[in-house]
Amino acid sequence: MSIWMANSDLFDFGAEQRDAASGATAREPLAARMRPRTLDEIAGQDHILGPGRLLRRAIEADRLGSIILYGPPGSGKTTIAEVVASTTQAVFVRLNAVTSGVADIRGVVSEARDRWKLHGERTILFVDEIHRFNKAQQDALLPHVESGTVTLIGATTENPFFDVNPPLVSRSRIFKLEPLNSDDLRGLVRRALADTQRGLGALPVDIAPEALNHIANFANGDARTALNAIEVAALSTPPGPNGRIHVTLAVAEDSIQRKALRYDAGGDMHYDVVSAFIKSMRGSDPDAALHYLARMIESGEDPRFIARRLMIHASEDVGMADSRALLVAASALAAVEKVGLPEARIILAHATIYIAAAPKSNSVIKAIDAALEDVRQTTGVDVPAHLRDASYRGASQLGHGTGYKYPHDYPGSRVRQQYMPDELAAKKYYAPGSNPIEERVRPRLDAMKNPGNA
Repeated sequence: MSIWMANSDLFDFGAEQRDAASGATAREPLAARMRPRTLDEIAGQDHILGPGRLLRRAIEADRLGSIILYGPPGSGKTTIAEVVASTTQAVFVRLNAVTSGVADIRGVVSEARDRWKLHGERTILFVDEIHRFNKAQQDALLPHVESGTVTLIGATTENPFFDVNPPLVSRSRIFKLEPLNSDDLRGLVRRALADTQRGLGALPVDIAPEALNHIANFANGDARTALNAIEVAALSTPPGPNGRIHVTLAVAEDSIQRKALRYDAGGDMHYDVVSAFIKSMRGSDPDAALHYLARMIESGEDPRFIARRLMIHASEDVGMADSRALLVAASALAAVEKVGLPEARIILAHATIYIAAAPKSNSVIKAIDAALEDVRQTTGVDVPAHLRDASYRGASQLGHGTGYKYPHDYPGSRVRQQYMPDELAAKKYYAPGSNPIEERVRPRLDAMKNPGNA
């Protein structure tokens, strides 16, 4: 060995010597040691890795095209990449988007190009957290994925249709990973407790069924969380009088602590929870709406974002049925900006309950969307001459404003005249909903359409 070895190499060599003397992987967390090494060891994801499924066939045949794996933490994205690395004949290169830049991409591509020319070897590039690449970095990668210089495996917790450049998405097959279910997680914990080589099998650990269920339920679909919890429980619990380590429910609760809510302000769960929040209010279920509101608050969602959603819902789904709902929502936004959390939770709950309990009407959104559609589909529609502005020089000589009837000059401040352009004179956009408020509006609007009111 050269005495000119770099410092980092000396450190690595020392670590390797210590690992060899102490059991090699003892310093690795349990979750890292128990990472599946084959497709059959991967828990869950049968919808993409089950027998005969496309992704499994491609990996087994070593004919994998560019793919993007996305799903919540601990669902197996990196594990799938590791399995590919251990089975492919191609050269497997790893980058992390947090610490890598355009120069790193260019270096990988240059080596991949030379490797193919000299040896006919393919290159698979695994980019973890690919959504962290900015547009320039993704653009630098795009032509080489398109040309096949590298086969891309991207991993992300974010929806690639939102956070990865569309051209890169279009050149990759997207595979969505689901959170592991409780049965999957129980199986992983049992496997870790039984494995004497990589797991905790060398320790005399007994786990109570209720403790196992608690870890599986509160890991929230994350294999890493479940394995971290059982590792903490096993290593921090002293043996009992019989020399065995007993993981009870109390130990499990202490080890996993509180449930980490599966919610990300930029990811799928964010949109799913917000969608459920809106739909619960639309369905007049204040209890469900409060549940989703609590999830957003507890997960750190910006309270101003929640208040803005309340404002939109107040007009979109309550609308004319109770116009006070918009006032409540607007006041909630103003109050939240002045008060902040934790007190803002009360204001948001107040507005949520009011809007959820209010009568519903979508007549406002239907009206404006219908009007917008006609505007987009029609051209050359002029404002009727009697409605045009007659205040500027020469306008009155052009007939602007001539014939306009000022409603306040008539009984009840109502007079029948044409307001629509001629081409759209028969159009009706606003149709009052079936609720007490709009039922009172309907006769007045109908009267304006009937002859004899001029």
